[in-house]
Amino acid sequence: MQSQSERPDSFYSRLFVNRSPKLPGLKRLRSDNPRLNVILFFMTIGTTYLTGWLQHGNWQSGVWYSAGIISILFSHEMGHYLMCRKYGIKSTLPYFIPFPPMFNPFGTLGAVIKMESLIPSRRALFDVAVAGPLAGLVFTIPAIYFGIQFSEIIEKAAVQEGVVYLGESLFYTFLSDLAIGELSESKDVLLHPLAYAGWAGLFVTALNLLPIGQLDGGHIVYALVGKRHALVALIAAVGFGLTAVFLFPGWAPFLILLVWFGLRHPPTLDETPIDTQRKVIGVLTLVIFALSFTPVPFKF
Repeated sequence: MQSQSERPDSFYSRLFVNRSPKLPGLKRLRSDNPRLNVILFFMTIGTTYLTGWLQHGNWQSGVWYSAGIISILFSHEMGHYLMCRKYGIKSTLPYFIPFPPMFNPFGTLGAVIKMESLIPSRRALFDVAVAGPLAGLVFTIPAIYFGIQFSEIIEKAAVQEGVVYLGESLFYTFLSDLAIGELSESKDVLLHPLAYAGWAGLFVTALNLLPIGQLDGGHIVYALVGKRHALVALIAAVGFGLTAVFLFPGWAPFLILLVWFGLRHPPTLDETPIDTQRKVIGVLTLVIFALSFTPVPFKF
């Protein structure tokens, strides 16, 4: 996720939050003082550790889950950060957002990078935006694959009432089948905490790749099609809204945030179209979004 304060072409994206440059407090974040970055980072390690421990009942699970989700989030943000450095875009280090596990299934609301200079071109916008999700997948994919292998296969009849089932995207199902093969209808998988971290990482990646406003997917689509992004964003928002109405009402708060902060994308300084290679990567990244998105992430 990235954010650029007090600029018309600023952008920011991450789990459950799409922060506007006008939000109070964001402009106070400083790139020359990493103390707060370090404090929030270790606080997030703590809240994610507690999440894994409370969900699985032992301290080892806390270590597995925290290591998995922190690695995914950190790689995502550093992908953005390093691309900012490449293009001379001044930015802060990642600010992690801890959250009490009793109020959040992940123990964190992700992380944010504040950008402190204008986006010079659609090429730079594309590279900064796409680097985060792709870097995150480098850790998400093995977390799912090996986490599933570590998981326990159980009989569905043995599952107690009140258990929350996680929905599966096409990409997650593919990785799961690759790890342990297809299961019979009578069996289910009790996820290892590393697998849950991978599921959460893929969930976050899909949300970030929604082609709306100033999410990573919005940046990528703007870099691909320029001002025609507005139509794509509108269609995506309507589709997401229908998903919230007919399939999973839990999407409603996130949809409201997206609409509140705006579906449109501000222009870059240089509107020169990106090259063919980047267009191919952009399309493939949107295909990853389609394969990773879970319409009904939680089943009660």
